[in-house]
Amino acid sequence: MRIGILQCDSTNENLQAEHGDYPWMFISLFQSIDPELQFSVFDMQLEQYPQVPQECDAYLITGSRFSVYDDEEWIRKLEKYVVELHRNKHPLLGICFGHQMIARALGGKTEKATQGWGVGVHSYRKIKTKSWLNPDLENFSLLAVHQDQVTQLPEGAELIAESEFCPNAAFRIDDHILTFQPHPELEKAYTKVLMDLREQILGPEIFAAGVKSLDSSIQPQVITQWMLNFLRNGTSS
Repeated sequence: MRIGILQCDSTNENLQAEHGDYPWMFISLFQSIDPELQFSVFDMQLEQYPQVPQECDAYLITGSRFSVYDDEEWIRKLEKYVVELHRNKHPLLGICFGHQMIARALGGKTEKATQGWGVGVHSYRKIKTKSWLNPDLENFSLLAVHQDQVTQLPEGAELIAESEFCPNAAFRIDDHILTFQPHPELEKAYTKVLMDLREQILGPEIFAAGVKSLDSSIQPQVITQWMLNFLRNGTSS
């Protein structure tokens, strides 16, 4: 399987030597589950797209420091591309910004959350039972870094996971779209660096709680296995 990474941001150049860039984080994570997976990377900010969607078996939209409602030409072009992929039922994953972009592009709503910033380890409840949600895990935890949220799911979306802080934490549409608000690809060390850089923006209470939460365990491999199970179901059908 070849997964096309639709890259929507880059890590700080000063951090790349130690932590890598976002595509590398995803490639490393997915290949830790299946070393045979292949990847292509397309820079959305440079408006680099596959010549045809069939160039990759599935696509993944990454996170970004931007908001999906920002008035940027590359964001609007990506929004149209999501509609095209959905129309053709091409398998698609969305993480954080990608989760929010897919919701917005397909008629849902993404906006700045009244809850404020969510950072550090967050816990979620799986509310559906599906064959591809294997290994089975009723509750899971992942790293989060966001202040925007999906406040209204698009038509035809089925909620997969929720939390009190983030009610629309994961959703799917049919057998070809699956999205998550939290970040399976991030590691705790990199997330701590992000929180340090944004300490003044976050404020003392959110910052302290986020740092303390890093002592909690996370399950990125389980969620990645779910995503691969979902993609294989979609590509085989």
